[in-house]
Amino acid sequence: MNRADIGLLGLAASSILIAVAVAISLWRQLGLERELVWAALRALVQLLIVGFALQLVVDEDDPLIFSGIWLVVMHVFAAYTTWRRAKDVPSVFALSLLAYSASALVTLGVLFGFQVYELEGRTIVPLAGIVVGNSLSATVLVSRRLFDAARERREEIEGRLALGLSATDAFRPILRESLRTALVPQIETTKAVGIIALPGAMVGLILAGTDPADAVRVQISVMYLVLGSVATTTAVMSLGISRKLFTSADQLIRRD
Repeated sequence: MNRADIGLLGLAASSILIAVAVAISLWRQLGLERELVWAALRALVQLLIVGFALQLVVDEDDPLIFSGIWLVVMHVFAAYTTWRRAKDVPSVFALSLLAYSASALVTLGVLFGFQVYELEGRTIVPLAGIVVGNSLSATVLVSRRLFDAARERREEIEGRLALGLSATDAFRPILRESLRTALVPQIETTKAVGIIALPGAMVGLILAGTDPADAVRVQISVMYLVLGSVATTTAVMSLGISRKLFTSADQLIRRD
């Protein structure tokens, strides 16, 4: 039997940890019991569905068109999720869809263009999922910070505009601050890999019986993938939003 095989009994045993979390919530009166149970059940159902659907793309003989459809759905759903979390940001759906697509094009283009991984469904879909999944929170963060800064620091921005600066120059300090805020957590996570925590991809490979040295090489490429994807997505998103905050005459649009 494969050392990574987990039967139904093992799966049920692991759910004891959810019971532990619920017990802690009850003990400290956090009121999170329903949320914990719902999150666990939702994750279970979603992963079972994904596991079944992945059978359409992981075999070598499966046509790549299925992987392409999966990528389109993944990016549209990510853009919809970004819109839900930052509804008041102008054109957030279209901009986030563009940002995720650009990030996938750049990062996956490097990995497959230089043949780091073979171009097949079993690599395209998981790597694209890593790109989108890790970029989502940073994209929402930079979107909200830029939009809020345009409202809260309106007098500062308009003061720069009154001095004759263009909209790009007037907004550049805020743009830089927001990008730094979105990127710093991922940079710190990258620096802590291997010392504070072992990443999930590496742990999964080791549990599946892969040689640790091979698992490390895969994990390194994945960490670089994540860092590049977050940087690309937040850069495209921030530039797009900054253009939506000003008129063609370099006037800040008031959004009270």
